[in-house]
Amino acid sequence: MGSRLGFIFLSAGCAIGLGNVWRFPYIAGRYGGAAFVLIYLVFLVCLAMPVMIMEFTVGRGSQQSVIGSFRALQPKGSFWSIFGYFGLAGNYILMMFYTTVTGWMLAYTWYNLTGRMEGLTSDQVGAFFGRLLASPDEMIAWLFIAVTLGSLTCIGGLRAGVERVTKVMMCGLLLIMIALAARSVTLPGAEKGLEFYLKPDFGKLVENGIWNSVYAALGQAFFTLSLGIGSMAIFGSYISRERSLPGESVVVTALDTFVALFAGLIIFPACFAYNLEPNAGPGLIFVTLPVMFNNMPQGQGRIWSTLFFLFMSFAAMTTVVAVFELLIASSMETLHWSRNKSAIFNFFAIFILSLPCVLGFNIWSSFAPLGEGTIVLDLEDFIVSNNLLPLGSIVYLLFCCSRYGWGWEKFTAEANQGRGLKLSNTLRPYFTWVIPIAIAVIFVFGYIEKFFKFF
Repeated sequence: MGSRLGFIFLSAGCAIGLGNVWRFPYIAGRYGGAAFVLIYLVFLVCLAMPVMIMEFTVGRGSQQSVIGSFRALQPKGSFWSIFGYFGLAGNYILMMFYTTVTGWMLAYTWYNLTGRMEGLTSDQVGAFFGRLLASPDEMIAWLFIAVTLGSLTCIGGLRAGVERVTKVMMCGLLLIMIALAARSVTLPGAEKGLEFYLKPDFGKLVENGIWNSVYAALGQAFFTLSLGIGSMAIFGSYISRERSLPGESVVVTALDTFVALFAGLIIFPACFAYNLEPNAGPGLIFVTLPVMFNNMPQGQGRIWSTLFFLFMSFAAMTTVVAVFELLIASSMETLHWSRNKSAIFNFFAIFILSLPCVLGFNIWSSFAPLGEGTIVLDLEDFIVSNNLLPLGSIVYLLFCCSRYGWGWEKFTAEANQGRGLKLSNTLRPYFTWVIPIAIAVIFVFGYIEKFFKFF
């Protein structure tokens, strides 16, 4: 990795993406707004950030991807490396829907640049997005572009391919989100959106089921930081030992949280100002923001919308590139392929595996895997966000804290190398017992409430 700043922006770029600006607003809207956000923030700091430290540390300690990292660090005769294959599978499933939504971002960049969305009313914007989803040809074309960009970037190597431009693009995204938030909160009627977003109403949690909402907040905390399946560990393998990893994790988490919170400040005031539903689902950002842009003075909306979706496309692509890098590195380690051969294989694998998500919006739209109103994307998101991420995080916690795994002493010795914030031994009981038990309890009760409400 070229520099500490490059590591921070690349790691933040992997964490910052669709989880913050696409998934966070519609999940928060679905589960009641401010009360959900409060629980999410607690989980982010108290449960997710420690797991990020562990992923970075396992990556740096092993200098390997998700499969090789456990194999390199596990005690002889143990079987921790088996989890590496589940982590690898989780990254493939993540890419099955992440690349699809990244394609939407790229499409909207082009549509706004060429003026196709300029002057549309709120109903017309909704219909425009609906036509995109209903067109398998167009969806597959944008998916192909997203997968192609990800694989080509990784062929050039992480530093040469993406590190330099990431610094500029991530700074641009942060600045434009601040400006859009300032615009959104000053819209007529925005105060209702701010109340929905910032004033907790725990009654709304009860409406959705308390454990169901808490379960969703846990999944979002891990999804937004890409934790539990080794997605972040690949960056740990590239960072030098000049800086301690707890301090770097705090910086990355802070940047990620900043973007998520500002995404809410953009989305929810605009929803209420233009009478749009805050719980509209995965398409929320693709309807709410274009409406806001089209209500700006003529010419300004087209510029702002193009820049926003350009920067968001890059943030999404940074995550795609990070996961591609992990998949390519895993193929190189386990199958001993060259980087080019691994990139070509994973290009075709991801493109083909992503097709069910695309077709789930049109040709296969009658398929409701999780009940009425659900689609293929919901199933894939559920497998990753609500299962593999929290369960994988427990594995990282046990591996780093247990004497049957890597062990607390070796974990903290690696994590604390270099300048910066250190982990104290007083945190050992919290990391060993409190965090994994808390995640397990939320996981079990969330499952019960989601699927067995008749109890």
